[in-house]
Amino acid sequence: MRLSRKELTIIVLLASINFTHILDFMIMMPLGNYLMPAFNISPKQFSILLASYPISSFVAGLIMFFLADKFERKKLLLFTYTGFIIGTAACGFANSYYLLLIARIVAGLFGGIIGGQVLAMIGDLFPYERRGTAMGAVMSAFAIASSVGVTISLYLVELFHDNWHTPFLLVALLGLIILYLASQNLPVLNSHLKSSIVLNKKFSFQKLYTVLAHKESGKTLLFSSIMMMGHFLIIPFITSYMEFNMGYSKSVIPVVYLVGGLASLLAALFLGRLSDKVGKLKVFTYCVILSFGFVIILTNLPVLPFFIVLIFFAIWFALATGRAVTSQTMVTGITSDDNRGGFMSLNSSVQQLGTGLASLTAGFIVTENKSAGKLLHYEWVGYLSVLVLFLGLLLGRFLFKHIDKKSSHYKTL
Repeated sequence: MRLSRKELTIIVLLASINFTHILDFMIMMPLGNYLMPAFNISPKQFSILLASYPISSFVAGLIMFFLADKFERKKLLLFTYTGFIIGTAACGFANSYYLLLIARIVAGLFGGIIGGQVLAMIGDLFPYERRGTAMGAVMSAFAIASSVGVTISLYLVELFHDNWHTPFLLVALLGLIILYLASQNLPVLNSHLKSSIVLNKKFSFQKLYTVLAHKESGKTLLFSSIMMMGHFLIIPFITSYMEFNMGYSKSVIPVVYLVGGLASLLAALFLGRLSDKVGKLKVFTYCVILSFGFVIILTNLPVLPFFIVLIFFAIWFALATGRAVTSQTMVTGITSDDNRGGFMSLNSSVQQLGTGLASLTAGFIVTENKSAGKLLHYEWVGYLSVLVLFLGLLLGRFLFKHIDKKSSHYKTL
């Protein structure tokens, strides 16, 4: 079934919101070469800057688990998006390490809430049978942010004479435009308040315990965290490995992000729609299994012609996007409408935790041979990533084995 014009408008706006807060998070990674000399900070201090966003997002997600379903969806999203814009703009004006750190924490607190609320709105607006298409379109924002967004941001830094403030100011400006359009076009969603207003009056930790202890919702949150950890294990050192071990210059890194991001965009749109036709779990399974080989390839790459490397990255990006779209679509089907906002905030929170754990784990495994100027044991991270993803696959097939049977129109693949 085709999406209506109103539905397309909603999806574009939610995807745009996703795009800005994802770009704000991702652009920090390639800015290390500018920030460390600008503030005269160590790599450890820079890693604290990177970690401040997901850690504060994790905390915010936990808090919003108790509060999200007490508010109308649109008002809550606009409020948190406003806070995110303020935090991002503050990053653009920060003139010291500690001011930038505080600004990153503020941006992370609000940005961590945005993701869960966007998914909750998708869950409220689109029935499960059509949710894969909508989810694929919204999550394509990640692909656009990692390709076009990062590429343009790095170009602006260079254009303005290594001024690292520029990308944050650009994101804040785009955010203001999107905020106005969203306020005018997003629908009011308050049906969940009718059932949750009585159930959720108290800020009770019993509610959190109930969700975590529940055999279905608790395992679903574990599944989300595992999948995110498996994905991000190899990401922190991809660009360093390409430069130090494979000998590619920094100038080719934007090309990798551009090609990989475009592949992700196509995969998000195509595989999201395909999952609506043949089943989310089936597409998820294929994407995870096929990605194993490319994880091993990318973490063991010898020196190869650059176009071959780009092909490997494009396929890996596409498969990673396919498993992300389908896994999160299945997660939205676990909870009811009246608790979806809180649950998706908690889901977003544990994903941030998985991201943080992945970065820390990779940092402990990978070492540097200073005399040769190369990274060591990066392949170990690849093997661990495959193991973690395999565990996620097993858990996913157990959790969601019956979820696609709710719809009777799936075809065989």
